[in-house]
Amino acid sequence: MEHGTGTSGAAFSRRGFIGSAAAFAGYSLIVRAPSARAEAGTAPRSHEEIRAALAAIEPKPKPSEPYAAEPGMSVVGLDCDLMVAGGGMAGVCAALAAARNGAKVVFVQDRSRLGGNASSEIRMHIVGADKHGGRKGWREGGIIEELRLEDAARNPHRAYELWDLMLYDKVVSERNITLLLDAAVFRAEVKGGRIQTAWARCDKTETLYKVKAPLYADCTGDSRLGFEAGAEFHWGREGKLDFAEELAPASGDARTQGSSILFTARQHDRPMPFTPPPWAKKITAEDLVFRKPTELDYGYWWIELGGMGNTIKDNERLRFELLSIVLGVWDYIKNSGARPDAAHWALDFVGMVPGKRESRRLLGPHIFVQPEVEGAWKQFPDGVAIGGWAMDEHPPEGFYGRDIKPFTPSPVPEVYNIPFRSLYSRNIANLLMAGRNISASHVAFTSTRVMATCAVMGQAIGTAAALCAREKILPKELSADPGRVAALQQRLLRDDQSIRNARNEDPQDLARAATARASAETLGAAANILSGEVRDLPDEWKHRWGTALTPDTWIELSWEKPQRISEIQITFDSGFERELTLTASASKTAKMVRGPQPETIRDYTVELLKGDQIVASEKIEGNFQRLRRHRLQPAEADRLRLRIHATHGSERAALFEIRAYA
Repeated sequence: MEHGTGTSGAAFSRRGFIGSAAAFAGYSLIVRAPSARAEAGTAPRSHEEIRAALAAIEPKPKPSEPYAAEPGMSVVGLDCDLMVAGGGMAGVCAALAAARNGAKVVFVQDRSRLGGNASSEIRMHIVGADKHGGRKGWREGGIIEELRLEDAARNPHRAYELWDLMLYDKVVSERNITLLLDAAVFRAEVKGGRIQTAWARCDKTETLYKVKAPLYADCTGDSRLGFEAGAEFHWGREGKLDFAEELAPASGDARTQGSSILFTARQHDRPMPFTPPPWAKKITAEDLVFRKPTELDYGYWWIELGGMGNTIKDNERLRFELLSIVLGVWDYIKNSGARPDAAHWALDFVGMVPGKRESRRLLGPHIFVQPEVEGAWKQFPDGVAIGGWAMDEHPPEGFYGRDIKPFTPSPVPEVYNIPFRSLYSRNIANLLMAGRNISASHVAFTSTRVMATCAVMGQAIGTAAALCAREKILPKELSADPGRVAALQQRLLRDDQSIRNARNEDPQDLARAATARASAETLGAAANILSGEVRDLPDEWKHRWGTALTPDTWIELSWEKPQRISEIQITFDSGFERELTLTASASKTAKMVRGPQPETIRDYTVELLKGDQIVASEKIEGNFQRLRRHRLQPAEADRLRLRIHATHGSERAALFEIRAYA
C-alpha cells in the first residue's frame, strides 16, 4: 500500500411567450439551471462569442510573466471561481453543474476530446446504478440523463465522434466555462493547506496557464491535481480488518485493477483476411478458458493489464502489451479455426489509449466503505449522489492470470447514497474530487468507479462548488452546516439529481401549495406530481400522473389566490426502466431506444390562466428532454395548465412533476 501526503426559456409577457418555439428543439439549446448571477449567463454562446472567448486565452506576443523553467512557453493567467481538472464524465458534469449554477469555471482536459473512457478514443459505454438495465428504473437523472437523451436523439446511428462533438458543444456553449483542451495539470502552489494557483501546459500552443481560484476540483481519475497539491491519497487494496470489509484481501497491498484497450469490428459482404504483426501475442484456447470472445462487434473489457504494477507510470508498456493481446485475440478469432463465423468480419477501430480503472484515491473526511455500500449509507445526512453497480472486483493479474476468472461481482442490495464528505480533500481545504478518485476503500471503489456514478458525483461537486463560491465558504464549512447541506440537496433535486430518501422540499416552489387535477387519471393520479419525487419503478404510479392520450389531454395546478410566476419546470417521463447508453455492441443496443424515448412528451402547450382568461401560452414542439424549464417575465395567474398534444410514440401521456417559481 502507498500513501501520500436550465434551458434557455423564451421571455414571457401577458401577451405570450416571446421567442421561437422551434428553439427548444435546437441542438445547442439545453436544459439549464437558472443562473445565480447574470441572466445572460443562461443563453448559449453565439459563434462570435465563442471566437472572442478563445481569443481571450491566447498568449500575447510578449508575455508579461515568463516562466523561468520554460523560456519558450508563454504564460496566460486566468481567474475563476472553480477550476475543474479532468474532462471525463465526472469533469464534464462538474463543470456544467457549476457553470449553470452561476460559477465561472476554467475546465482543463489533457486530451483533445472530452468524455474520458466514454470518448471515441476508448469507447467504453456508460453504466451505473441500473446495472446494464438489470435494476430497472434506476437510470441516473440530472446532467448525465440530459446527455444520454441528447445523444440518443441526435445520434441514432451510434457515431462515437458525434458523442465527442455533443460534449464539446455542451461545454463551449456555456458562457461561464473557459475550456482548455490538450492542457495537462503539472504543478500546484499551496499555502496554508489551500491551493493558491494551479498550472497547466498546452504544448500544442506553447502556452502555460496559471489558474487562480478559490476552489479546485480534481476529476482527473489519477488525482493529478491532488497529487501535485500534496493531498493525502491511498494506492492499492486495504486489508480485511482495516474497515471490516469481508471482500477485502486478508492483508493490504499495492495492487489495483488494470487498464483495457477496446476494439470494434464490422461485418462485410465478403471474406476479410487478417495478418497480425510479428509482435502480436500468440493466443491459444488455454488463454481463453475464462475469457470467451463472444460478440465480434465490440471489444473485450477482460483484455486488462496493469494491476500488478503502476497503472500510471507503466502506461506506455501497458499500451504495447494490451495492443499485442488485442491483435493476438483477433488473430485467434480470425485464423485459429475456432470461429468460422468470423470470416467476413474485420477490425474497424483499435484504441490507442488504455482505459484506466484504478490508480490513486484521494482521502476525504469520510472514507466510503463496503458496509456502507451494503446498507449503512442510510445513516448519512449528506447524501448527494447515487450508486448501485455491483462491487465488481477484477484480479490484478488481468489477462495474464488466465486461470483466474476475470471478475467477481458482489451485488449490492439496493441503490445507495454517496456522502458529500467523501468528495472533498481532508487536508487541502479548497479541493473537491469526483470520479474514480473519491475517498473510498478499494472494495467500495469497485462499485463507485463506473462512469454514470462518476457523472452524478461530478454534478454534486460542481453544484456544491457554485454554492461555496457564492457564499465564500470552503467545502468543509458547507458540510458542517446542516442547513447548507439541505440547501445543496434541494438544489440538486431541482436539477433532477437523484438522492435516496430525499424529496422536493423547496420552500420557493409555489407548486407545493397548489392543487393538481387533470383531464383524466387512468394510470396515475394528478396529485402524484406533487409527491416531491420524480422516479417510479416499473409499473408503479406513485409519483407520476398518467392517462391515455386523447385530443384533449391536460393537467393543471391551481391556487386559491393568484401567484406571481416567472419560471415553470417540468419533469417528463423518459423511460428509466430501459438502459440508455452509447455502445458498439449490437446486442446491448437492441435493448434500447436509439432515438427520442417513446414515453417522453414531444409537443405540448404551457398556459397561464387567471380566472377563465389565458394570460399567456406557448406551444412547444420537438421536445425529447426529461427536464424542461421555461423562464418567464413575472405574470399573475391562479392556474398553470399543461396541454399534451403528442409523445414520441407512446399512447399514454405521463409526467412526474411540475414546479413553479416566482
